Amino acid sequence: MIQLPDKFMEKMKELLGDEYDAFLKSYEEDRALGLRLNPLKADTQEFLTHSPFLLEPVPWASEGFYYKAEQRPGKHPYHEAGVYYIQEPSAMAVVELLDPRPGEKILDLCAAPGGKTTHIAGKLKGEGFLLSNEIHPARAKILAQNVERMGVSNAVVTNENSHMLSLKFPEFFDRIVVDAPCSGEGMFRKDEAARLEWSPDHVSACAERQSEILFNAAAMLKPGGTMVYSTCTFSPEENEQVIETFLLNHPDFSVADKGESPGLSHGMSRWSKTGAEDLNKTFRIWPHKSEGEGHFLAVLKREEETISDRKRSCSSYLKDQSVWKEVEAFLKELLVKPEVFLDRKEYIK
Repeated sequence: MIQLPDKFMEKMKELLGDEYDAFLKSYEEDRALGLRLNPLKADTQEFLTHSPFLLEPVPWASEGFYYKAEQRPGKHPYHEAGVYYIQEPSAMAVVELLDPRPGEKILDLCAAPGGKTTHIAGKLKGEGFLLSNEIHPARAKILAQNVERMGVSNAVVTNENSHMLSLKFPEFFDRIVVDAPCSGEGMFRKDEAARLEWSPDHVSACAERQSEILFNAAAMLKPGGTMVYSTCTFSPEENEQVIETFLLNHPDFSVADKGESPGLSHGMSRWSKTGAEDLNKTFRIWPHKSEGEGHFLAVLKREEETISDRKRSCSSYLKDQSVWKEVEAFLKELLVKPEVFLDRKEYIK
C-alpha cells in the first residue's frame, strides 16, 4: 500500500469521518487512466469506430475516455500526431465547466503541460484567441510543444507571472482558467514526490500563493465573464477557504450554480471559516466516489457592468508608429487571426 504522510491521514480522518475508510481503501486500487480526443484533428464518432483501443466514456467530459494501462496509447503514432491527449480524467472537468465558445478570448493562466490549454483550443474550434501562460521556463517549452503537436493555431504561449499579465490585460478575457499550483494531495496515488513534499506548512504556503494568483486573474476577466479555479488537492485551506477569501474581497463575483454533474460531488461550506452557502456550489472529485484522482473546482461569475475607466496599460514604445508596424508584421506572421490584437483600441488608450 502507498505510504501516506501521518498528519495527512489524521487530517482526512477528521474531515471525512465515516467516509475515511473508503477513502483510504481507494489508495489500494489502480488509478483511472484517461485520454481526451482532439476535435481539431479527429471526429469523435469516426475515431471510436476505428479505434485500436477499448475505451469507456468519462462521464463529465464529452471527449474524454478511460483506457486500460496495458493498451499504452501514449506509445501509439496517434499520440504523436496529436489525435488525442493523455490526461488524468478528473482534470478534464475543468474546461467542461469553463464552457469556452468559439470566438472568445480565453486565458489559461497556469497552463503547463497543456492539458487544459489543448482542451480549450478544441472547444474554440480555431476561432477566437487563447493565451496560454506558464511561469516556469522549462515547463513553458513543454507547453509550447504540446500546443504545436495538437495543431492549435490560435494560441500564444507566454512565460510570465500573473501580476505582470494583469497589468497588460485588464478586463480583457471572456473566460479564464486558474489551475493553481497546489500541495498535490489528489495526486498522492501516482506521485511519490508530492507525498514526500507534503506538510501542513506546505499547504499553508500553497494557499497563500493560490490567493495571490486568483486575485491577479480576476483583474483580467471582463464583466460578465467566467473563471474556473481548480486544484488537485483535498485541503479546505487551498479550496473552499481560498474561494471564501476571494469572494469576501470581490463582491462583484459569485459562485455560479452549475447544478448536478455526473461523477462530481459538491464542495463543503462547513469546511470554510464563515460557512458561506455559496461554497456548496463548488465541486470536488473524490477517488473513493469517482473514477479519477482528487480535484476541486469552483466556477466564478463576474457581474455584468460597464467596463471601468481604468486604461489598459501598454509600454510607451508600442505607441510609436514605426515600432507598431513591426509588431503588426510579427503578429500577422505568428497568428492565423491577427486581427484579435491588431485593433489597438482594444488595449492602447
